[in-house]
Amino acid sequence: MEYGNILEKAKSRKKQIKQLLAKLNKLPVKQVDSYFHEEHDKVFEQIDCLKCANCCKTTGPLFTQKDIERIAHHLNQKPGAFIEQYLRLDEDNDYILKSTPCIFLDKSNYCSIYDIKPKACGEYPHTNRRNMNEISTLTFNNAMVCPAVSKILENIEKKLP
Repeated sequence: MEYGNILEKAKSRKKQIKQLLAKLNKLPVKQVDSYFHEEHDKVFEQIDCLKCANCCKTTGPLFTQKDIERIAHHLNQKPGAFIEQYLRLDEDNDYILKSTPCIFLDKSNYCSIYDIKPKACGEYPHTNRRNMNEISTLTFNNAMVCPAVSKILENIEKKLP
């Protein structure tokens, strides 16, 4: 599976993806969740995140206070020093990485802090959570970054009447 081609296709279909998400938002929440969860499992049987890591290369996660404390402790730093070295506040006053790609991503696409990664990384790409209707904008944005999300949406689109 060529991940770059999946993303290019998604980017060329932005309008259709927005329309699909709008259509899904009109359906019952449980039905939408069911579509996403079923396709999430199928797609992640085929996609190897280590061959892509586009999320880590192009976007950064939010860091909660718990994330900061846990990772700083792991790195033998004080939380303030960790923040100063790696993070900045975004427009929503959330801590995010100062730059991308993620400083913790190595050349083999492995995360050097995987076992203590930020909560947002563990939940990404958010396609197996409840109430998917609530995160349509995030799902759209993730479809432009993550081949798995793009493929999940493509598969859901084929199922709809």
